[in-house]
Amino acid sequence: MTNPKRHIAILGSTGSIGTQTIDVIRAHPDAFEVEVLVANNNAELLIEQAALVRPNVVVICNEDRYDQVFSALDPLGIKVYAGAKAVSSVVQMERIDIVLTAMVGYAGLLPTIKAIEAGKHIALANKETLVVAGELITKLAQEKGVNILPVDSEHSAIFQCLAGELHNPIEKIILTASGGPFRGKTREFLKTVTKAQALKHPNWTMGAKITIDSATLMNKGLEVIEARWLFGLEPSQIEVVVHPQSIIHSMVQFQDGSIKAQMGLPDMRLPIQCALAYPYRLPSDFPRFDFLQYPSLTFEQADLETFRNLQLAFDALGRGGNVPCIVNAANEVAVEAFLHDEIGFLEISEIIEEGMQKVAYVAQPTYEDYVRTDEETRRIATARIKSFV
Repeated sequence: MTNPKRHIAILGSTGSIGTQTIDVIRAHPDAFEVEVLVANNNAELLIEQAALVRPNVVVICNEDRYDQVFSALDPLGIKVYAGAKAVSSVVQMERIDIVLTAMVGYAGLLPTIKAIEAGKHIALANKETLVVAGELITKLAQEKGVNILPVDSEHSAIFQCLAGELHNPIEKIILTASGGPFRGKTREFLKTVTKAQALKHPNWTMGAKITIDSATLMNKGLEVIEARWLFGLEPSQIEVVVHPQSIIHSMVQFQDGSIKAQMGLPDMRLPIQCALAYPYRLPSDFPRFDFLQYPSLTFEQADLETFRNLQLAFDALGRGGNVPCIVNAANEVAVEAFLHDEIGFLEISEIIEEGMQKVAYVAQPTYEDYVRTDEETRRIATARIKSFV
């Protein structure tokens, strides 16, 4: 990289993406420097990370953990803040070049908006931001001349396939899905699956929420909605194909019928590094893919009847407006309830569907509409969960 060192803010530094981002940055000290670390609740790991990479600022969202973090890091000359408002403030710091947003769920929306307003490029690992408010976010980024660089492996794959294809219209994109731990199972089987079973993803190591989303195929549904905004596509241009080996991360088909695919071993550090270094490619010591170790790559149709969440996401994308926001909020509440053994696996879809039916539809939502929609959906979903208990 010939550019000056890039200063990075990592939102969600103690999660799976955040910890791997720190690995990438530490492997390239001449290219990157950590300016800000933000964590929700894991004060111990945040302190450990800050001592290691010496950011200018850290934020702990849980204000009850502030004293613990402050007493550990103030002697190192690291500024410490707490609370959600602090996150939205620090992302606007002048020295920051790129904000990597890896906070879980809806919480990542407002800090991303504030960062874009301040002219910061976004490395996007928080897909819910574009799911909830895709039109608002992409329009704002365009106005501010800000790049939104995808960190999801599938969207990074599409982004890489589009390099050099500026003037060639996309016919369709093909998002690949591993199928999760319950690929090929029936709804009868899914009635009794446990949290422990759902948390065992066959190919990827991720946080609890995204792992459950992968098991229900909602993660793929959220990626479909995200892709619509990232790449300016119509819903009919997005296809999902199950690819159990997770070697082809996604594909783009052009108007002449040619298909480009991005391939590699499942390793989130590669799309993270691609986003942070764009438009350059940096060397890495990541394990290399060997075709001879994978003599057979297979593909299957996604089962939209058994895994209702993927169909619900397509339905939400088709209706537009605030419906994707409803789906996201209901899903967040339902997944949290499933992780606390309050509902069964299939009831996640029931809660989402009820939210889509009951929450008021807004065709052209403002940011305030999204906030109201999120609150109303969470209220309805929580009431439904209580009826199951």
